[in-house]
Amino acid sequence: MTFERHKMNERVVQDLKERSTIGIPFYILLSLIVVFAANLYERYLFFSIFFLLSMGGICLFRLIHLAISRKMGERYETLNKNIFFASVIITGLIWGVTYALIMPLKGEYVAQFLISLCVCGLCAGGVVAFIPNRCLSIFYNISMLMPATIIILMNGLNISLAVMIFLFSVYMVLIAYRGNREYWNALENEYLLEIKSQEMERLSNTDVLTSLYNRRYFDEAFDREWKRSGRNNSMLSVILLDIDHFKIINDTFGHQVGDKYLRKTAAILTSVFKRDYDIVARYGGEEFIVLLPGINADQASQLAEKVKKRIESMTIDHRGKKVGTTISAGIMCCVPNFNTSSDYIISCADQALYIAKKGGKNRVAVHIRQ
Repeated sequence: MTFERHKMNERVVQDLKERSTIGIPFYILLSLIVVFAANLYERYLFFSIFFLLSMGGICLFRLIHLAISRKMGERYETLNKNIFFASVIITGLIWGVTYALIMPLKGEYVAQFLISLCVCGLCAGGVVAFIPNRCLSIFYNISMLMPATIIILMNGLNISLAVMIFLFSVYMVLIAYRGNREYWNALENEYLLEIKSQEMERLSNTDVLTSLYNRRYFDEAFDREWKRSGRNNSMLSVILLDIDHFKIINDTFGHQVGDKYLRKTAAILTSVFKRDYDIVARYGGEEFIVLLPGINADQASQLAEKVKKRIESMTIDHRGKKVGTTISAGIMCCVPNFNTSSDYIISCADQALYIAKKGGKNRVAVHIRQ
């Protein structure tokens, strides 16, 4: 199966946001340590203020954007993703440029040591956090480490340090590549497992012969719909259908012909009852049941009559012979309430079906509440 990555885009962006949010307070905390632990503010006040304001501003912006983007919906998904990516790169650039500006300063060994430690740590943590998006992970790494590497090489300050920073950056790129591949493999496996689980659930709820819902699923769906309709004080209809003279078809032409007839009957039922929330199920043998939320007795009768006429004209070929029969239906409609059992509506539909059968078959009967 080809894995459709675009379907997982929203999940990946959400993972990125959750992974990166935890690092935002550390950006502010470490920037304060760099400025105050080395007393950098005493000698470079404007530079220190600019660095702290820049870092505080971008961190505040990211937190506000995270809160707002959750409420903006799918319409602005691409815009929010681009803003998020840009804010991450800007965060890396602020650290990277600050690192590059501090390294040439003479005598600032403590500040240089602290910011080297902070930048390498933040870079490593960020690369791992942004692994779901390989490009973001790599560009974040470059934005933090390359400015200082270039400045050191241009000024001939410490070639060994520049080489070490470069090698560390290359190592982080390799980590990003491998981690990204492992992340997507895990995500694909999770996706495939979810699809397989859904398929197994679908099969457990499906009648193998007709591909309709089975009785187990119908009972569960009916219980949910009964409670929902009761809460909403809305109409609920049930149609119970039984193929007339089906035993004769099986006995005369064999079970394979009978199975084929059941499948064609199921196809007609799903073509008539086709709303997303209509439930059509095989209730047993040659018996079918339909659950129709929000449908009254007249509407249910019209639909049942439509099914009856189509079944009446339906035949299947068997060795040059046309095999066909009719169907009978019993209908019950009511507004569920706490004084009525959920079994009541099905029992009444069954009684109506019995009346239709007793009245000559190929009929639709509606249960009249006394």
